[in-house]
Amino acid sequence: PPPTMAKLLLPLLIFTATASPPPCPKRCSCQNLSPSFTILCTKTGLLFVPPGIDRRTAELRLMDNFITTLRKKDFANMTQLIHLTLSRNTISQIMPLAFADLRGLHALHLDSNRLTSIHEEHLKGLVNLRHLILSNNQLSFISPRSLDDFLETIEDLDLSYNNLVDVPWATVAKLANVNTVSLDHNLIEFVPEGIFSNLHKLARLDMTSNKLKKIPPDPLFSRIPVYAKSKGSPLTSLVLSFGGNPLHCNCELVWLRRLTREDDLETCASPPELMGKYFWSIREEEFVCEPPMITHRTPKLVTSRGHSASLKCKAVGDPDPYVRWIAPDGKLVANTSRTISYGNGTLDISRAELGDQGIFTCIASNAAGESTAAVEFRVAPEGNGTECEEKEEAAGPEPSDILISAKSSFSNDSKGDRESGAGVVVAEVTATSALVRWPAQEQLEGIRMYQIQYNSSADEILVYRMIPAPSDSFSLSDLAPGRDYELC
Repeated sequence: PPPTMAKLLLPLLIFTATASPPPCPKRCSCQNLSPSFTILCTKTGLLFVPPGIDRRTAELRLMDNFITTLRKKDFANMTQLIHLTLSRNTISQIMPLAFADLRGLHALHLDSNRLTSIHEEHLKGLVNLRHLILSNNQLSFISPRSLDDFLETIEDLDLSYNNLVDVPWATVAKLANVNTVSLDHNLIEFVPEGIFSNLHKLARLDMTSNKLKKIPPDPLFSRIPVYAKSKGSPLTSLVLSFGGNPLHCNCELVWLRRLTREDDLETCASPPELMGKYFWSIREEEFVCEPPMITHRTPKLVTSRGHSASLKCKAVGDPDPYVRWIAPDGKLVANTSRTISYGNGTLDISRAELGDQGIFTCIASNAAGESTAAVEFRVAPEGNGTECEEKEEAAGPEPSDILISAKSSFSNDSKGDRESGAGVVVAEVTATSALVRWPAQEQLEGIRMYQIQYNSSADEILVYRMIPAPSDSFSLSDLAPGRDYELC
């Protein structure tokens, strides 16, 4: 050819030589099947992600190796990667933004590794992720923001076989396209109500073998049929699995009992009379709750202006009652810079003002009803009275502390209630025991049980005992010698 043609061919030959793909990493298998490129490095003893991976790879399988850390450079510029499998390694660390360039990734398999937590920056960049498999790790924490980049694309979320006590439920509630959520074999104790109501595509929810005592009702469960197994269930249905949990079978689970489901061998762990029974063999009317009963409250409290005060109210019931306080002005006491209302029924006032005094009302409520008790709170002008005088006045004579629940068959003001405590006596007293006797109460209908409650000045917690209705005495055998007890 003429010399000018030779000069034109030389740059062309150099260009084609540089465009050839990098060699397949050692001990790996590469499959260049158009239009995708696959690299398989399974069971090759790898300690880290091979550095010579073709950046155009569409599928990368690195399972069954000994990789411990994922670095940002491992997957840099791999924008065409669709499927990444890192199962069954020893991964305990993901460097921040390690997956930042994987904008096209659909499936990430990180199961059977040693991850203990997922933080906000760990999964950044996975804007098209559809399948996230994190099962069989040691996860105890997942950041609520860690799933943000794929909230609208994720279809399959597997967090099973971990150590999760809590899940970022508010984030789970936003997974609009999720089809399967696997939370089985964790330590989850609580599911908030209404979390699944907007997950319109959810077809399988597995919460088997956790520490759930109850499962709250959800609008989703009433909109579509719920089944125990996927076999034979229609397409527009939800397969809900919750066996292996210590279910507390009371009225809060009646909604679940009413579902049309196959027997999935779920059993009740409590109350005692239902323990070990198959959930689906128990009659609906046996799922009962007990209304609250206030067992202890501060009878009267006096403090000086500017001083702190603590009002206490303890209640029992099934389910555990929720306790709140109403101020003397009739408004619900909120947590402020001066007042803190705790879940256990204690109300702390950090700096008492003269306007705080009056009758505070403790309200204990649960699914079966509510019970109330009044507490008198007095605030003396600053400098008036001593601490000893305050304690003496607070411990002085008080009204009867016999409080009945909201579902009793008679009111607190009835004559029958006032007379029911008459004739209660204590006999056969020793240093550590006493016999409490009371007359028969045939005139009062509907008595289910009696309650005896006692403590001394050295006891912080009130002791209470439930006694069957036919009884007319009860022996207290666990009294502390040398302490003063008062019959109330």
